[in-house]
Amino acid sequence: KMAADTSVDILQKVLENEILQSAKVVEEHLDAEIQKLDQMDEDELECLKQRRLEALKKSQQQKQEWLSKGHGEYREIPSERDFFQEVKESKNVVCHFYRDTTFRCQIMDKHLTVLAKKHIETKFLKLNAEKSPFLCERLRIKVIPTLALIKDGKTQDYVVGFTDLGNTDDFTTETLEWRLGCADVINYSGNLMEPPFQSQKKYGTSFTKLDKKTIRGKIYDSDSDDD
Repeated sequence: KMAADTSVDILQKVLENEILQSAKVVEEHLDAEIQKLDQMDEDELECLKQRRLEALKKSQQQKQEWLSKGHGEYREIPSERDFFQEVKESKNVVCHFYRDTTFRCQIMDKHLTVLAKKHIETKFLKLNAEKSPFLCERLRIKVIPTLALIKDGKTQDYVVGFTDLGNTDDFTTETLEWRLGCADVINYSGNLMEPPFQSQKKYGTSFTKLDKKTIRGKIYDSDSDDD
């Protein structure tokens, strides 16, 4: 028991020391910042203030512009024609091709609703695949759900079914966010090298692209039939 107590004491001392060291680093950084500000004259301070105000104003204007173009919410668009107009307006677009009868589309909807509010730099849309045969043909959409990831009017990448999301219906919103970050279609602040999968060892980090040979005879397969 004494040995255990000793090791706990040692651990506690190590932790206390680490906390002290961290606090010291933060303190030194703050001191340096304060010193820098102290050495500035009024003109320089005013200039700094103006630059920060300008940056803030610019980011507010950008935000307003995005919101005016329908960013910030996950919306359904009625037709293929609307798709082309929406894509033309925005730099980054995520479009969910769905079908009413496919359960997994509802799972995708839930996560996209959250991400649309969080990433207003990107437009999040959904389009009924059965009402858009031309687009499904043109974009080679064979599995439902599929997300088309569009940058500058061009489809750069696809999230086909749940393969890239850990092959599970229980994937987290963070996992989908990471996958969209990998395609550079949202501003992702996490580590792209570490997918937040439930079991990294099992799924690894490689993306599985859709293999045409696995597609059955229908126009497109419901991913939920593939269990």
